[in-house]
Amino acid sequence: MSTTKYIFVTGGVTSSLGKGIIASSLAKLLQARGYSVTNQKLDPYLNVDPGTLNPYEHGECFVTDDGAETDLDLGHYERFTNAPTSQANNVTTGRIYRNVINKERKGDFLGKTVQIIPHITDEIKRNIKLLGTKHKYDVVITEIGGTVGDIESLPYIEAVRQLKWELGHDALVIHLTLVPYLAASGELKTKPTQHSVKSLLETGVQPEVLVLRTEHELTADVRRKVALFCNVDPKAVVQSIDVSTIYEVPLKMREEKLDQTVCEKLGLDPKKEPKLKEWTKFLTRLQNPKSEVKIGLVGKYVELHDAYKSIAESFVHAGSVNECKVKIQWIHSEKLNDANYQEELKDLKGILVAPGFGHRGLEGKILAVKYARENNIPFMGICLGMQVAVIEFARNVLKLEEADSLEMNPKTPHPVINLMEEQKNVTEKGGTMRLGAYDCILKEDSKAFAAYKQKEISERHRHRYEFNNEYLEQFEAAGMKAVGMNPDTGLVEAVELDGHKWFVGVQFHPEYKSTVIKPQPLFVEFVKATMEK
Repeated sequence: MSTTKYIFVTGGVTSSLGKGIIASSLAKLLQARGYSVTNQKLDPYLNVDPGTLNPYEHGECFVTDDGAETDLDLGHYERFTNAPTSQANNVTTGRIYRNVINKERKGDFLGKTVQIIPHITDEIKRNIKLLGTKHKYDVVITEIGGTVGDIESLPYIEAVRQLKWELGHDALVIHLTLVPYLAASGELKTKPTQHSVKSLLETGVQPEVLVLRTEHELTADVRRKVALFCNVDPKAVVQSIDVSTIYEVPLKMREEKLDQTVCEKLGLDPKKEPKLKEWTKFLTRLQNPKSEVKIGLVGKYVELHDAYKSIAESFVHAGSVNECKVKIQWIHSEKLNDANYQEELKDLKGILVAPGFGHRGLEGKILAVKYARENNIPFMGICLGMQVAVIEFARNVLKLEEADSLEMNPKTPHPVINLMEEQKNVTEKGGTMRLGAYDCILKEDSKAFAAYKQKEISERHRHRYEFNNEYLEQFEAAGMKAVGMNPDTGLVEAVELDGHKWFVGVQFHPEYKSTVIKPQPLFVEFVKATMEK
């Protein structure tokens, strides 16, 4: 196949309808038909990337191998397609404007007046086509954040209008809307969808496929009505009904023939049937667990579960492998104190201390580690979670009073966690951490090695502070071993406790690389350890 096909996914009526899941599911189905597919997210906010956003604003910040801080939808794309994304897969308005303004400052526009059309829209189009031209994918599925009618997504919709005109049959728009059910009259209402499509038409874009989110089955009448009023083929009105797990959505879209309709409209060979054997096997195990464990996730953003999206999904993948349902108990670290922590944690089969920044809730995390260490409960610490395990050990086992991280207490007499050398002169916040994939060499007599079954691994990072190697001998002598090191810098990547059932802290973020087809090994072993009587 020579030319790249472009699919655009827009949303209407309300936000959070699951454009990312529909885009990921379609990618999975096209991939299962043998095409190389990538997903892209266009975010209409002015931040250059979500790296500086509070997780309450936008959920977790997902990190790619090449060190881009991106939207959490890229996590869905990777989990569904098992293919890595990159900086090119997430574009924000902030980045678009920054690129255009930098060009203007350099004089690239030869004195012309710089405007939204053509300069901003050209930059958007360049970023969309980059994946097709440079990375040579068969299909690029671009999800446009926000809702049609938002003032901030207008330049993106205009860029789509121009691309549809330029690319002809190689471009297609899928519009996702909500069909609400009115309990009082007992009927599904299509008017919001009609209005949403109308506002898309006002921008010059006609969607070819409509995906309707609904809590109740759509009748043939509803489908016909929507098709008639929105100028789409009745076959291209697709139902997306609520399901118990997002991983059912590809199979539901398959039943609705979404992939077949898209293939026909884009001139792709629809004869290849999608191969979904592995996926179905995963789902069967997921939906028929033989046991159940309760694992505590201790963090400070637990009110918004999306803040720990990748960790929650890693537990789904690892649970399926172990044929075990992982019930996450969300525990706010600020609510743990000396008086209540034993009572709060006593029913847990495992404890995970989550990543984060800043000192808020730190003491609660330290108590959670202490409980896991003293009661031989399987424990996993990620990023700050590992650093907290180090601080707890220093204070309570090594008796280094006031041991701390320089991030929390710049005056600590025992900075067991200190600032990396190259971070000492950094003043800007955005994109300045240690980001992306780095190598790690594991010791062969470790739990981590037993999980990965290989000595050299590569995992993604997002942090500024590190284990202070000046204290390494003291820690190892007392039973906390460094079992993973970065080969280039000698920085500690993983620690474990001697004589403990399963106690692993890692400086990297293993959750970012867990997918349906390749569940993350540490999570798989952690869940297994929590199941043992």
